[in-house]
Amino acid sequence: MRSESAYIHPDARIGKDVVIEPFSYIAGNVEIGDGTWIGPNVTIMGGARIGRKCRIFPGAVISAIPQDLKYAGEESTAEIGNNTTIRECVTVNRGTKTSEKTVVGNNTLLMAYVHIAHDCVVGNNCILVNSVELAGEVIIDDWAILGGTTVVHQFVNIGGHVMIGGGSKVRKDIPPYVKVDREPLTFLGINSIGLTRRNFSKEKIEEIHNIYRLIYQKGLNYTQAMKKVENEMPATPERDYILSFIKKSKRGIIRGE
Repeated sequence: MRSESAYIHPDARIGKDVVIEPFSYIAGNVEIGDGTWIGPNVTIMGGARIGRKCRIFPGAVISAIPQDLKYAGEESTAEIGNNTTIRECVTVNRGTKTSEKTVVGNNTLLMAYVHIAHDCVVGNNCILVNSVELAGEVIIDDWAILGGTTVVHQFVNIGGHVMIGGGSKVRKDIPPYVKVDREPLTFLGINSIGLTRRNFSKEKIEEIHNIYRLIYQKGLNYTQAMKKVENEMPATPERDYILSFIKKSKRGIIRGE
């Protein structure tokens, strides 16, 4: 169903069973996958690539040009995965020449008033609670949850399965599997509840606990802790993910208590 009061550019590629409610605007150079619902008063601008069975609520603006003074009109996209829900007044800007795209993954929930700036990458199964604000070139791995009104500095990386308390200021990278809160942002332990819900075994959760005990609770600097983890902990996907994340961090990781 496509409302007669919606504007749909003739070059937009609209999939099967897409619903476009009244007063929405669909520009050219837009792709919308099968079964997606576009609510009333939604603006979808050039460069949007929206997956299947998404839901986009009133007031959302997808693929507006970046709020970056270096943007010079280059071709870029804002890509939304399948089964993703975008609530009221969310804004997702398209990319710049840095990566030429902004990406939001599958099965992700962006609650009302979330802003995702240019060249961000948000993974699958993430939840960004009301009024989360991402600056440019932020990377968030799968299954992360960001509490309401959290603000994230440009270039920050956030690991998978992370839980961030509401109202946080994220200035440094957050390694995977942890929960963080306070000001300045501080490691508070493992996101054990989230990991349990995602079917991590007790043994696997304890393994992750032991890795972070070495990193944060033994009085070692990060270089010493990393060597100790590599030498004393058996290689597993979780161990290697943590080590790789920390080694690649350019901004440094959050502090311990």
